[in-house]
Amino acid sequence: MNYTVITNSFEKSIMSVSKKLMFFIASIFLMATAAQAQFGSVPGVVTDSFKVKYPNAKTVTWRDNIGSYQATFKLDSTTYNAKYNKKGEWQSTEKKIQTSAIPAAVKDGLSKSKYADWRVGTVTERYLPGNKTIYIIFVSKSDINRKNLTFASDGQLLKDNVTL
Repeated sequence: MNYTVITNSFEKSIMSVSKKLMFFIASIFLMATAAQAQFGSVPGVVTDSFKVKYPNAKTVTWRDNIGSYQATFKLDSTTYNAKYNKKGEWQSTEKKIQTSAIPAAVKDGLSKSKYADWRVGTVTERYLPGNKTIYIIFVSKSDINRKNLTFASDGQLLKDNVTL
């Protein structure tokens, strides 16, 4: 009979610990869900700024980049990515372009660079504040030698970053 009392007490103890553990796990899950909801919301100042700059944008989706926000949208059947800071200030907008659409000055800059004989991959046209445009051209010589070249619109090579 003593044995039964100890067993029942042990079972109650395990049940109590199990209930506490389940409550703890549920609490963590609820807090994480609430944090995710706050983390994922885009401030009104950001969406309002976007609507002013791109009133005709279609199929807009937002991504929270911790301290900044990125809108992906379509405008005249072209896909763009626009970046805003948390104050709603526009940082940049970019789109992919065909190699045939690279401006002559940028093509000339590439042809005069040490990367002239490298294969050209994707080309991104990026618009910046101050009415500036830069071009990011992915080039590769092999599977190991790969770079993102950044050119000013006048064809000057600004950066040559190694990429994976």
